[in-house]
Amino acid sequence: KLDDYEGAIADFDRAIELNPNDADAYTNRRNAKSELGGHEGAIADFDRAIELKPNNEGAYYFRGDAKSKLGDHEGAIADFDRAIELKPDYAEAYFFRGIAKYKLGDHEGAIADYDRVIELNPDDAYAYYFRGNAQFDLGDHEGAIADYNRAIDLKPEDAKVYFSRGIVKPVSQFPEQPEDAKAYFFRGIAKSKLGDHESAVADYDRAIELKPDNEGTYYSRGNAKSKLGDHESAIADYDRVIALNPNYAEAYFFRGNAKSKLGDHEDAICGLLHRRGLGHLGL
Repeated sequence: KLDDYEGAIADFDRAIELNPNDADAYTNRRNAKSELGGHEGAIADFDRAIELKPNNEGAYYFRGDAKSKLGDHEGAIADFDRAIELKPDYAEAYFFRGIAKYKLGDHEGAIADYDRVIELNPDDAYAYYFRGNAQFDLGDHEGAIADYNRAIDLKPEDAKVYFSRGIVKPVSQFPEQPEDAKAYFFRGIAKSKLGDHESAVADYDRAIELKPDNEGTYYSRGNAKSKLGDHESAIADYDRVIALNPNYAEAYFFRGNAKSKLGDHEDAICGLLHRRGLGHLGL
């Protein structure tokens, strides 16, 4: 079996038992653990691999990747920095350092890292895609579209790139309004479609700050919160939708659904009845 990571871990366990100073065995066992989602155990293996082989750029890179997956983006950046110091043309380290910087809000730093990836590998479609996302955040919609276009040229089968470009294009028609609520609303929709509900909520938050009376934004934020399991906050958003538009059938339905998740089954039934009575009114 090609994906027998548990079997691989058992073999690396035995290799380490026979030779506790084999840095490569720790590195390889960490990779297998990460594939199984065991990032904390993987970090411990990389700590040991680095102790045994301090100039192993791969160990720093993979430990940074594991830290990033655990949400320790600052720690990840420190490891990627060391990997790049040891191997200045380490394109993968620049790429994932860019992602970590982006998640910390350092969009300029992320773009600088994606620039370096593209310099090292001009055909890396995802470097263009993620650089486009960072440029969008900085209000450079034309630059974002140019990067999405290049990503599509290189990887025409990737639907998310087309989707992102489709979101940015109408927004780019309003360059005089970099803080247009529409930009954040539609990007939130795009992120939700891609499963990134946490980032979507952040975009909806900003859209609501800019335009607090749009029921569609509250509705979409409620849906994203529901998918994150934050049903109480979702209910508050659906309440706001209904206050703004008492005929918003879907808001009653999904508010009932959220209440059902919290054990309030009676209101869930009421929500379904409202939806049937009002019809599908959507956005």
